[in-house]
Amino acid sequence: MAAAAVTAGAGVFFELIADEDPGVRLAAPLALATLHRHPVRVLALLRERLPVEPDEEVRLALVEAAGRIALRHRPLAGQVAQWLTLLVGRERSPGLRLAALAQLARCSPDALPRDVVPVVSGLLRELRTRPGAGATDPEHEPYPRQGLYEPYEPQHGPYEPQHAYEPHEPLDPDGEPDPDAEAEPEADPVGTADASRAEQAAPTLVGQLRALSAQENAGRGAPWAADLLRTLHVGLDDRVGDRTALLVDQLRSPDRWQRIDAVRMSGGLIRAWRGSYEELVGLVGDQLSDPDPRLAEAASHVLEELFSLAAPTADALAARLAADPGGWVKEWASGPPGLGSTVKALARLGDARALPALAAALELPEVPHDVGFAVAHLGEAARPLAGALRRRLAGVPLDEGAYDRASPLLAGLTGLRAGEATPEVLRVLRGAPAYRGEWLRTAALRALGSFGPAAREAVPELRAMLRRPGTATEAAEALWAVAGDRDAVLPVLVEGLGSDQVHDRRAAAAALGALGPQAAAVAPRLRGLLGHDELWLRVDAAIALRKVSGRTEESTGVLLDAWEKNRHVRVRVAECLARTGPVDPASTTAQVLRAELSSVRRHNALDGGYGSHDTYEDEKLLALCRQALRGTGKTGRGNTA
Repeated sequence: MAAAAVTAGAGVFFELIADEDPGVRLAAPLALATLHRHPVRVLALLRERLPVEPDEEVRLALVEAAGRIALRHRPLAGQVAQWLTLLVGRERSPGLRLAALAQLARCSPDALPRDVVPVVSGLLRELRTRPGAGATDPEHEPYPRQGLYEPYEPQHGPYEPQHAYEPHEPLDPDGEPDPDAEAEPEADPVGTADASRAEQAAPTLVGQLRALSAQENAGRGAPWAADLLRTLHVGLDDRVGDRTALLVDQLRSPDRWQRIDAVRMSGGLIRAWRGSYEELVGLVGDQLSDPDPRLAEAASHVLEELFSLAAPTADALAARLAADPGGWVKEWASGPPGLGSTVKALARLGDARALPALAAALELPEVPHDVGFAVAHLGEAARPLAGALRRRLAGVPLDEGAYDRASPLLAGLTGLRAGEATPEVLRVLRGAPAYRGEWLRTAALRALGSFGPAAREAVPELRAMLRRPGTATEAAEALWAVAGDRDAVLPVLVEGLGSDQVHDRRAAAAALGALGPQAAAVAPRLRGLLGHDELWLRVDAAIALRKVSGRTEESTGVLLDAWEKNRHVRVRVAECLARTGPVDPASTTAQVLRAELSSVRRHNALDGGYGSHDTYEDEKLLALCRQALRGTGKTGRGNTA
């Protein structure tokens, strides 16, 4: 209906492109490009208007509209590309030339100049020498900026608050993530308080947008430049080398705003694409010492998600950590506190310089909810924290809030495999309250299982729990790890394989796999699950079958089929293949692994969403694929790619 109305009133809408109100002129080109049924007429109007349009931002909208026409009406893409190419070569305005390059990247990337990186870098330098170009007065802007440019890879940082408790897993149109997978909860990023103040000052949605836009763009000479660069990056797509070079140049800019934009875009690039990022990551790390807190915070949020890829910035992270003890822990309006990004980034590198911050966090009245995960990443380097973890766990009241208070401590002790904490863990196991009690018992059982034989005093309790509904499988798994009692454990796990709940059957299959050849008798039952409707159960059964039978050929087809159907299963499958490698170089399995290694796109990259561990998981997948092909037989505990 909108398209019909625009077409029917084409004369009126065409006149709006020359309206005296620049806000109307800004909106008209994109409306026509999107809705009008006669794109040739619209394109001609855009070309006629550009030379006489006085407002720089409206001129950018005219170019943007041409790119949109090329995308919507592909037969016109060649004409649009020719016009845009002329603008790149003849226009004097660096902003307009940058806009033309961005639209070329979107609609005709092959028409981009070969030297696109130095060209764009030169245009950015020109923009820096013209600080007033494109600037607008937020107080007199007739409406908030409309986001006229195409979205870039979603950005994470202090500008997009997220839920403080839920692990961030994207929905996958090609397959769901593992519903039983554990993820490290994300803290609410910095910036929530700023957004709340803006809401209080601006009671309407438009007012909120205007306030946030004004705050974000205050002091910028060309606030639209970031949008153009994002559009350019989207158009460059898998040209990771060019995109990286652009960001490297931007991060060396004396313009702080250009560096802020580059930090944000660097996070999106690394999260979605594989590449060589040492230099880029190092320059992001250099921003940690910038006096502008927005830039330093943005850099720390990007580095937090990189895990081992952040290694070039270890010293910079440690220096920022030492200089900013007030940022070690973040408090939120609701929910428990969380560790600051710098602490998490350093801990995820396994760097012991994060210990003072973690020790201080363990002394707070309320322990940050993610402290246990940080301890686990440090491993043995965090051994000095075991005493504090035990002491805090011993003091947790076993009431309705026990799970929230105890789970971070149990996670830390699990990561340290701190068998000396068995008495404190047993106290929690025995006294778990009704509210979230099963969750708390499961966390305690996992801790005991990680302790292995050092938790031998827990054996009587574990045997008793084999008969308890809800946690029997977890108790059996822990008992096997602690005592290796096959006769007590096997019947419980076989019963779990017959459960009505897929989750319970998956847990039982995984536990049977841990028994290895000791569970060879259940191979026929596992084999029967290879055709189950639930993909994740098929995968768990196939992996367990390999472990208990020592045979690989009967489960390979199931694993490779799951690999193609659901990308989130690939890390699990690759772990299995790496453990039983080397893979025959001429096999289908080897072809699949080599195809994964040759892909530039990260296996879990998803437009419109992402998880905090996406880069970690993909780098881990790459390392496992290489191990499976080499046949090292070692899966490791982290990403070493």
